[in-house]
Amino acid sequence: MRAAARLLAGAGESMNRLSTAVLVLFCRRPTLGNGKQRLARTLGAARALAIASALLECALEDAAEWPGELVIAPASPEDVPWAEGLLARPARVEPQCEGNLGQRLNALDAALRARGCQQIIFIGSDAPALKVYDLLAAAQALERADVVLIPAVDGGVTLMGSRVAWPNLADLPWGGSSLGDALQGSCRQHGLSVLRKSPSFDIDEASDLMTARVALVGDKRPARRLRDLLLTVGETPRRCETGAPSPASEKPRL
Repeated sequence: MRAAARLLAGAGESMNRLSTAVLVLFCRRPTLGNGKQRLARTLGAARALAIASALLECALEDAAEWPGELVIAPASPEDVPWAEGLLARPARVEPQCEGNLGQRLNALDAALRARGCQQIIFIGSDAPALKVYDLLAAAQALERADVVLIPAVDGGVTLMGSRVAWPNLADLPWGGSSLGDALQGSCRQHGLSVLRKSPSFDIDEASDLMTARVALVGDKRPARRLRDLLLTVGETPRRCETGAPSPASEKPRL
């Protein structure tokens, strides 16, 4: 909670407002051959699994410091028991439904709003440069805008928050380089104000690993030992075992 305390020191009533925001972590249980297939095709399944596991630890490290309600949304209902044991702090587990990422986000957003949640912030498990400060700043931004986005440098998004229900997200180009612009455009077409913050990055391709190594230099958060793992990853991509899934077969994620 130290990072949160620094941001909120002297803020008074703003802490109560921030604590009403719900943080939702979309994640997939790291298993061999499941997830991060674009990494697996160049680094091998075992290395991709190690990176996926380390990335999840980074996201959980920050989620543990979140001062408000936390929801963990595993990709499958079968992973609910696994998700329930991820953190010592209280967290509600809500599995994702079927469909593309837009459909899954819409469904969970609607379910949470039906329970009375208003400010909802979605993050994924593959953006290790995000800090608790960024999450709290996003919650603050929702005091003056309907939607807050932290874009990814590849054109996606690493955080998306809203104080109103999202428009239909199903038809957006999930996994494409125009996602961030399309999401912002859709929100504005529906009359929503959008605050777009400085971009960060996520890790999908082997080419993203160098960006992560540089960005995490000097990061003292324990789970960011991920940077040491990345140092062991060779620079030259190699072809992996035949029969690896094609890029289209991996479901897009935050």
